[in-house]
Amino acid sequence: MVCLATLPGAVGAADERVTLRFVNADIDAVVRAVGHYTGRTFVVDPRVKGTVSLVSEKSMTREQALAALTSALRMQGYAIVEAGGISRVVPETEAKFQGSVVGTQGVPGSARGDQVLTQVFRLQYESAVNILVAVRPLVPSTNPVTAAPGGNAIVVTDYAENLRRIEKVIAALDIPPVSNTEVIVLRNAIATDVAAMVARLTDQGGTAADPAQKISVLADPATNSIVLLSANPGRTHVVKALVASLDQPSARGTGVHVVPLRNAEAVALAKTLTGVRITDPLAGGRFGGTGSALLPGQQAAGTDSQGGTTVIADAASNSLVITAADPAYRSLRAVIDKLDVRRAQVFIECLIVEVTSDQAAEFGIQWFGGLNNIGSTNPSVVGGTNFGTSGQNIIGGARNLGSLGPGLNIGIVKGQVTIPGLGAITNLAFLARALETRTKANILSTPNILTLDNEEAKIVVGQNVPFITGQFLNQASAGNNVNPFQTIERRDVGLTLKVKPQVSEGGTVRLTIYQEVSSIQDTTSPAGIITNKRSLETNVIVDDGNIIVLGGLVRDQLDNTLQKVPGLGNIPWLGQLFRYETRRTQKTNLMLFLRPYVIRDESVSRVLTVDRYDAMRREQIATTPLPPNLVLPKMDGAVMPEFDLRRKLPAPVAPPAADPAPPATPPK
Repeated sequence: MVCLATLPGAVGAADERVTLRFVNADIDAVVRAVGHYTGRTFVVDPRVKGTVSLVSEKSMTREQALAALTSALRMQGYAIVEAGGISRVVPETEAKFQGSVVGTQGVPGSARGDQVLTQVFRLQYESAVNILVAVRPLVPSTNPVTAAPGGNAIVVTDYAENLRRIEKVIAALDIPPVSNTEVIVLRNAIATDVAAMVARLTDQGGTAADPAQKISVLADPATNSIVLLSANPGRTHVVKALVASLDQPSARGTGVHVVPLRNAEAVALAKTLTGVRITDPLAGGRFGGTGSALLPGQQAAGTDSQGGTTVIADAASNSLVITAADPAYRSLRAVIDKLDVRRAQVFIECLIVEVTSDQAAEFGIQWFGGLNNIGSTNPSVVGGTNFGTSGQNIIGGARNLGSLGPGLNIGIVKGQVTIPGLGAITNLAFLARALETRTKANILSTPNILTLDNEEAKIVVGQNVPFITGQFLNQASAGNNVNPFQTIERRDVGLTLKVKPQVSEGGTVRLTIYQEVSSIQDTTSPAGIITNKRSLETNVIVDDGNIIVLGGLVRDQLDNTLQKVPGLGNIPWLGQLFRYETRRTQKTNLMLFLRPYVIRDESVSRVLTVDRYDAMRREQIATTPLPPNLVLPKMDGAVMPEFDLRRKLPAPVAPPAADPAPPATPPK
């Protein structure tokens, strides 16, 4: 049954009231009737089906009738979403995807309680992720609730009446944190020791899930104080009592203390402490003298004038053993804590670029001839031109044609001729030589090295070449030399990089650098091996991560050698028959570039390690495997496994506990 009764009054008047009589009426018909009465335009989703009962015992205004319709539809699983002056009737699960109103300054007071809204709650103090845990149960599972960590906000789509309740809950939780900071000055104990012990006793790792129970314990070596930070006053009081119980004077005036070092080297630090001058008011002495006899592996930094303070370095455990009164020990610990810090590391990339070009050309004509006497093998006349060095001149070619160098060699051979002192040689009457050579080299070297701050590092990539430095010759017999031994010195030939970085607090790096690039040029010299060497030694300052050019060598050399017969060699055109010319140009360009990276924590070191690891792995993958043929099998190159930052070594498995052996004697 459908009925909408209008009470007496002018149609369309503002005070017009109606009574509703809808019993098992079709939803579409009820929506049309209420829309006609309220003057609203409704669009019903095709998925909205069924009947609804809506009965009012008293007359209702337009707003009350619309609210009653919204409540009835909500009980059926449908919602009304208003957008652009049109009211859409859609399934409640789809309401969050429709164009509802978005608020950012709080839930609008004019919004009806049954109106679907999207509200953005911006937080000032608490984390959105933490508040989301409290808000999520207050919203139906069909409506979205998300946290935006970037903007520290929570976005909720729900009915206005529920959004107002959520707004009050968030306002009660988003309050300024109450942090209690306490500074406890220690009188007897060492702040770093007490902080480490309290941190273990309070089990800070187990309270990370509950921020209210978390307490931070830090040590200030400069003032020998403990700094406590906690939002729980009760937990702060417990820790303060624990610190007070640990800050007690030693039972003896002088005690033995073992200080394990985390970063510094015990032996080196012990030597540094030798120069420390500390007045001990109890012993009346001054620390800084020389130590007494020690066990192997130990080293004393010094003792005071009365033997009351002693510092010994134990290299095996990297610890310092200090025998001192409490005031002197506290003073030494303040120095040790400042020196025992993690040192920065420097990763240095070096780029060596060398481009060389060598071009040579030679051309010449030589003549040679000999006339023999009648009835004699010895020539009566010998003459000709002879230019160039071995492999170029005509006399060498006449003695041995195989000694002529590369290139074009054209000659005229007329039998043999015997020359006193040379014997029978080829009668090479004419020789023309022409040769042009071009040599180019492009060398790129990228040595990388990682070292500690203020520590020298060295990398060598090359060959270890033997050089003869001496020999002993024994005259065994006439014309027979015996070489019983030789002395040889081996030297590195290749690329050598030595660097010592020093990192400043401002981020600049001072580098002491020695760079050498050497190569073998000639091994046939009778005096020994000839090497090329290019070295650079300098001190530079460069910012972290910046590239700097260390230096370069630019060489351009032009050589021209002209050999000719005087007079005949100057004749135009014809003079070419009596000249030998050699031209050579050499160019060498060498530049050295360097870039340091300062590594202060493990995360930067990991990034560089992964980058270099992946680069080498890509090079291995890019290497073409050897394909199979009829005789040889296919061979693939080795490839490193993929680098996984999450992979860790498996934890050792403890062996099963053995049954306890019975005691040798019954316990008393």
